[in-house]
Amino acid sequence: MRNDEIDAAQAYVRLLEATRAALADPDEAPLYLSLLASPIAEADGALQRAGLCGNEARFFDLVRTLQPSLSGSGR
Repeated sequence: MRNDEIDAAQAYVRLLEATRAALADPDEAPLYLSLLASPIAEADGALQRAGLCGNEARFFDLVRTLQPSLSGSGR
């Protein structure tokens, strides 16, 4: 795995974590949604630099390699 691919996968994981935190309390979610702009921009830029835009299968393979718990298997 190349460094730019690792960066993209890590940025995506950070975006997921930030999104989960922002949406944890539905009543307060509107207050925190604007805080997702930075993690979204970071993930978008990292995907572009790694050449992974449009190559979702490869990208999600990389994410699962770094964060197996995101595979949906519950492990």
